[in-house]
Amino acid sequence: MNIGFFICIVSSLLFCLFALIFTFLKGKAAMLISGFNTLSKEQRESYDKEKMCKDQRNAFLLWAVILGVGSILSYFISEYAAPAAFAVWLVVFFKDVHLDEEKAFGKYKRKDK
Repeated sequence: MNIGFFICIVSSLLFCLFALIFTFLKGKAAMLISGFNTLSKEQRESYDKEKMCKDQRNAFLLWAVILGVGSILSYFISEYAAPAAFAVWLVVFFKDVHLDEEKAFGKYKRKDK
């Protein structure tokens, strides 16, 4: 059997699970976002947690779709579809990685604070 298929399908299911967590916990899930939990409590209050969680949920869903399509194509068409889907996922993933706090969370800053 195709190892790429299994890696893509398991990753897709995990990302769906993470999306569900962010869907149900809403603003409380903001503490699960990388880097946000290291901010002080005063700094965290100045950000729109609901919007952050919604965007993170949407990112997880996009990742799940990319890898899910890769697993389906890998199973039915060619085993090379899984590595291609993983490469696309890497590009989408690293597009949203920011080392600077302002770049990572700047668009979620509340106007009233």
